[in-house]
Amino acid sequence: MQQKIKNIIKSSIDTKEKVLNDTSLLERVEQLTGAIAKAFKNGNKVLLCGNGGSAADAQHIAAEFSGRFYTDRDPLPSEALHCNTSYITAVANDYGYDVVYSRMVKGMGRPGDVLIGLSTSGNSVNIIKAIEQAKEIGMITACFTGETGGKMKDICDYLINVPSTDTPRIQEAHITIGHAICQLVEEQLF
Repeated sequence: MQQKIKNIIKSSIDTKEKVLNDTSLLERVEQLTGAIAKAFKNGNKVLLCGNGGSAADAQHIAAEFSGRFYTDRDPLPSEALHCNTSYITAVANDYGYDVVYSRMVKGMGRPGDVLIGLSTSGNSVNIIKAIEQAKEIGMITACFTGETGGKMKDICDYLINVPSTDTPRIQEAHITIGHAICQLVEEQLF
C-alpha cells in the first residue's frame, strides 16, 4: 500500500512540474493575478463557482481572499456562489441546475468584477452559463480547467488549464495555483 501512496504523490508532483514548466500557463496566471489585484483596488469583488470538489476549491479560494492568507489585513470581497443552499435548491428546483450560477451572477455581478469558474473537464454547463452571463455584464472571467480546457477554453478571458486529464491531480493543481494567486494579490495590495 505504501507504494500506491507514493505513486499518487508522485503523480501529483508530476502534474505540478508540468505546470511549473508551462511558460504560457504561468504567464496567464500572472496576468490573472494582476487583473484580480486591479479589481480589488477598484472596489470590485471576486466570485467563484464550481461543482463537487471544484466547489470546495472555489470556497477555499474565496475564504483566503475574504479572510486572510499570510497577512493580517482587511478582508477582500470574495464569495463562492454555492454557499447559499436555500438559493441553490430553490433555483435548481424551479429553473434547473444549469442556471444556478448564472442567475446569481446576474444578480450580484457588476462590470469589473471577476468570476472564476472551476471545472476539471471545462464542460460543466452551469459554469459555462455563468461565464457567459458574466461576460454580458462586463465582468472579467477566468476558467480553471484540465488540459483541454473543454468548451470553456473559448469563452473566458484567462484560461488556467492544468496539463492533466486526471481529475484529482487537476484539482490539486487548481488549489496550488489559487494559493499562489492569493499570496501574490495580498503582496500587491498590502
